[in-house]
Amino acid sequence: MMAKVLATEIRVGNLIEWDKRIWRVLKCYHVHVGGRGGAFMQVEMKDIEAGTKTNQRIRTEDKVERAFVEPRDMTYLYLEGSNYIFMDKENYEQLSLSQEFLEGQYEYLLPNTDVQVNFHNERAIGVQLPASVVLTITDTEPNLKGATATSSYKPATMETGLVVMVPPFVLQGEKIKINTDSGEYIERM
Repeated sequence: MMAKVLATEIRVGNLIEWDKRIWRVLKCYHVHVGGRGGAFMQVEMKDIEAGTKTNQRIRTEDKVERAFVEPRDMTYLYLEGSNYIFMDKENYEQLSLSQEFLEGQYEYLLPNTDVQVNFHNERAIGVQLPASVVLTITDTEPNLKGATATSSYKPATMETGLVVMVPPFVLQGEKIKINTDSGEYIERM
């Protein structure tokens, strides 16, 4: 079963059918080109069977087939080796997903994070993260004197290993809210 959606509705974690195969969206962003180029979605995706990746430009007005998935509400529990253990909130069954499977997503996961795991033919094929997560900064340069909020952002390492560009006034030990689609800083908590 498939559903056609506009390219602009594609989200990270979605499954789309492209070129007769099922792909999981790893990254997607809207690109606007001046002049007649118009706008398009730059979509990086991974073939769920073969594991190969591709980058596609899909015009914003184009429609793509979203593969039918069965979403299940789950909670991320803990890391075991390089496997992330999730629990189904309905039947309490546990599911183990590899770090490789969660590429581009695992650095947003803290224990007790609620996610949606999408299944296709009874197989986990993608994880949909919440729109934003709150993580603690474990390492960043101190605030430089005279730095203003408008000056350049600095890299900050989160407790999960994720690196986010943050305004100069954000300090080590602080919690910040991060957009899980773009990896961008939203606000200090």
